[in-house]
Amino acid sequence: MGAEKIDNGLVDVEESVGNGDGNTESYQLSTLSVDHYLPLPAMIPRIIEMCKDLFKQWSELDDSRFSVETVSGGITNQLLKVTVEEENGSNVSITVRLYGPNTDYVINRDRELQAIKYLSAAGFGAKLLGVFKNGMVQSFIHARTLEPSDLRKPELAAEIAKQLNKFHKVYIPGSTEPQLWNDILKCYGKASALQFDDTEKQCIFDSISFTEIHNEILEIKELTSLLNAPVVFSHNDLLSGNLMLNEEEERLYFIDFEYGSYNYRGFDIGNHFNEYAGYDCDYSCYPSKEEQYHFFRHYLQPEEPDEVSQEDLEALYVESNTFMLASHLYWALWALIQARMSPIDFDYLRYFFLRYNEYKKNKETYCSLARSFLAR
Repeated sequence: MGAEKIDNGLVDVEESVGNGDGNTESYQLSTLSVDHYLPLPAMIPRIIEMCKDLFKQWSELDDSRFSVETVSGGITNQLLKVTVEEENGSNVSITVRLYGPNTDYVINRDRELQAIKYLSAAGFGAKLLGVFKNGMVQSFIHARTLEPSDLRKPELAAEIAKQLNKFHKVYIPGSTEPQLWNDILKCYGKASALQFDDTEKQCIFDSISFTEIHNEILEIKELTSLLNAPVVFSHNDLLSGNLMLNEEEERLYFIDFEYGSYNYRGFDIGNHFNEYAGYDCDYSCYPSKEEQYHFFRHYLQPEEPDEVSQEDLEALYVESNTFMLASHLYWALWALIQARMSPIDFDYLRYFFLRYNEYKKNKETYCSLARSFLAR
């Protein structure tokens, strides 16, 4: 759900990429922070100060050479485009991503920075240029952000599947243990202990049965463990807002890896399918079996999609749709935490109920399907 919307831009900052064992890029560091709560006019001087601190070649430039505009008001972070007129008269654009307040409550930033270097070296996402106390600076991508309706387009679905196949083959050093259930139970522990200052929100929160949710988590955890799903480095948040397309170059970009971790393949795919519904949670847009099979063919055998066996299609269908249920549980709990912690104007409590109710609506169908598959 860490969705950011980036409009047209240009990758026009050069990065220094190492050629050592990890083939990771170097980036600048700053101890400065930018107050997320400030209105943009008050924020701009801090953004300029931070950029000058990170990039020494800009340190002596007059502030009038910097322009700052908002290009995203996502529901986790805020994205800004900074354009700088350099001494030689050329314009350089970068993207500044401000972490949402308290997002460290659910996001492991060290894990994100570890992953982003290797993913960038493998050709995924924008280049990491700098890190400051509560955000990062990346190259600016010339592309449009996809809409949920784009995900259903057969050609785009095929390309997303092919790119996801490549993404899942990237090796990130460190623990390769799947993080799904650790993350869900961590969210559960934090969500169940929340207290709201707003009386109305607290009343709604008190209506939630956390005992029921915990039992649901344990049931889906046990069932998915029987599927022997491969563990891969997963994006874990592959919604339309984290996919960008340069139509002139016919190049698709995956962006925003803050939820990335080693995880079950079926979770990454099932979670992506849930995102066909968009923020409005229009689950009539959830992909049909035929649409899913189209995706699976291009994921499993990108070069020969028509050669995928019926057996492999059925197995991945069961795997993805069982983990789809876990996706609803995770983002429902995440939404409760955001409802208490985030200053962003979004109805997170409503989002919790939309996700949890969709989970309950689909649970019996896909759990029964998985049990029948396992009983063969």
